[in-house]
Amino acid sequence: MIYMVVLLLAISAHEAAHAWMSYKFGDDTARLLGRITLNPVAHTDPIGTLLIPIVGFVFGAMGGGRLPLIGWGKPTPVNPLRWRQKDLANVMVSVAGILANLLIAIIAFTILKVLIVTGLIDSMSDSLVEPVLLFLQFLLTMNVSLAVFNLLPFPPLDGSKILDTFLPASMQPVMAVLEQYGFLILIILMYMGFFSAIISPILGFVYSLL
Repeated sequence: MIYMVVLLLAISAHEAAHAWMSYKFGDDTARLLGRITLNPVAHTDPIGTLLIPIVGFVFGAMGGGRLPLIGWGKPTPVNPLRWRQKDLANVMVSVAGILANLLIAIIAFTILKVLIVTGLIDSMSDSLVEPVLLFLQFLLTMNVSLAVFNLLPFPPLDGSKILDTFLPASMQPVMAVLEQYGFLILIILMYMGFFSAIISPILGFVYSLL
C-alpha cells in the first residue's frame, strides 16, 4: 500500500511538472486537460502505472528488495508549435519531470538524515517508526530511480528528447527507428539487468550518505 502511494505521487509529480513547464513556455494543452495537478487520476496509465510496477515489485525486478525501475504515467500532451524558444522549451519540458523527482528525493533524504542525526528516530514508537521509515525509504528510492531512468537516452524517455534537441539532422532517422522500437528495447535492457547495473550503485551511494 505504501509502495503504491509513493509510486502514484512520484509519477504524478513527474507528469505535472512536464505540464507546468510546457504551460510556462506558452503551451496550455496539458493545463486545459487538467494535467497540472498531483491528483493521480489525471496521470495514471493502467499498464505503466499499475500493472507493470506491481508485477515488477512482486517478482523483485531489481533484486535485493529494491523497488522496480520500470513505471510511467499517462504521457503529458504538449504542442511544440506553441512553445516560445522551441529548443530551450524542449529541453526544459523534458527535464522538468526529472527535476520534480529529484526534488522529492532530496526532501525525503533530508527528513531521513534529520531523523537519524537528531536521534528522533529512536524516540518514535515502534508502531510509528516502521511505516514512517518505509514511506521515506520508498520515496527516496523511487524518485532517484525514476530520475535516473528518465535521463537515459532511449525513446520514449525524457533523456531521448533532450538528446534529440542537440543531435544533427543526419541522426534523425536513427532516432525515428529508436522511437518505433523504444519500448521493446527498454524491456530487453531491463530483462538483461542493464538498468539495475546503473541504478544499484547510485542508490548504494545515496544510502551511504545517510
